[in-house]
Amino acid sequence: MQVQLIAPSGASLDARSPQAGISWLMEQGVSVLNAECTQRVHQRFSGTDSERVNELNGLAVLPASTTVMAMRGGYGLHRLLGGIEWQAIYKAVTSGLQICGHSDFTAFQLGLLAKTGGISLAGPMLNYDFGRIEDNQVVAPDPFMWAHFRRAVQERSLSAQVNASQPLSALGSKTKTATGMLWGGNLTVLTSLIATPYFPSEQQYQSGILFLEDVNEHPYRIERMLMQLLDAGILAKQSAIMLGGFSAYRLYDNDRGYSLQAAFEAIRSRLPDSIPILTDLPFGHQPNKLTLPVGVIVEIEASDAGYSMQADW
Repeated sequence: MQVQLIAPSGASLDARSPQAGISWLMEQGVSVLNAECTQRVHQRFSGTDSERVNELNGLAVLPASTTVMAMRGGYGLHRLLGGIEWQAIYKAVTSGLQICGHSDFTAFQLGLLAKTGGISLAGPMLNYDFGRIEDNQVVAPDPFMWAHFRRAVQERSLSAQVNASQPLSALGSKTKTATGMLWGGNLTVLTSLIATPYFPSEQQYQSGILFLEDVNEHPYRIERMLMQLLDAGILAKQSAIMLGGFSAYRLYDNDRGYSLQAAFEAIRSRLPDSIPILTDLPFGHQPNKLTLPVGVIVEIEASDAGYSMQADW
C-alpha cells in the first residue's frame, strides 16, 4: 500500500503524533509519501492557503494506485473550496485514486460529491488513528479500524455489523431494509455547507443514507443542527439516518435531564416512522471506526438487535 499524506486543515497539535503514525504505517509495510507536509505551520493551519490548496490540486497527477490520507482535521478546508480543481481530481479518482479522511475533511468529501459525483472514503486520518497520544504515551491503532480501512482500500468493499439495540419495534416495524447513496460526515461541517455549491443536490441525496458524527458539541447544539437539516427538508428525504459518535461534550446542571438521547428523540418524533434513525455507528472521533465510501450505494438491513451494511464500489 502506498499512502500520500496531505495536510489541508489544522496544524499538528503535537509533533510526536504524525511521526508516530508514519512509523507505525511503515512498520506495516506501507510506503508513506509527502511526510514533510506534517511539519508545516501557518497560524493555526498546516500551511498557507496557497500551500494547502496546491497540495490538494496535486492529487490529480498522483499514480492511480495511491491512497491519500489527511493528517488531521480542525478547521481550514472551507478557505480552500473555491480554489480546488474538482474535475481534475475527479478524473484521478475515476482512474483509481482513493482519498480518505473525516472531521473537517467532510468539506472536501461533500464538495467532491456535489461538484462531480466522485467517491471518497470517510475514514481514518494519520494523527488520531495511527499516532494518537494519551497520557504522554503513543496508543496503538485500533485493530477494527485498521482491518476495515485495509478492506476498503484493497478490496473496495464494506461489510459491517452493528450489534446495538435499535427501537424499530416501537416504531411499528421489526425489520427495515434500505438502499441508497451513502453520504454525510461531520454534522457541524455538513450543515455549514447548506446552500453552497459544495453541498450535494437534492437529486443526489434523495432516498440517501445519511451518516453523521461530531465532537465537542453539547447535545442542544447537535439538536439545533439536526433541526436545521429537518426544517430544510433534508432529513425527510433520506431512506435511513445513521448516527455515529457524538463525543467529548459536558452536560450542565441546568440541562435537568436533557441529554443527547433526548436530542435524538426530538428529531425522531418529527420524522415518519418509515425513516429509521440508527445509532451506535462505529464512526467519528473515536478509535474504532469504519471506513465508509461516500457517494456509493449501500444496502442496510436493520432489526431491534442491530443492523448490517454492505457495499462494493
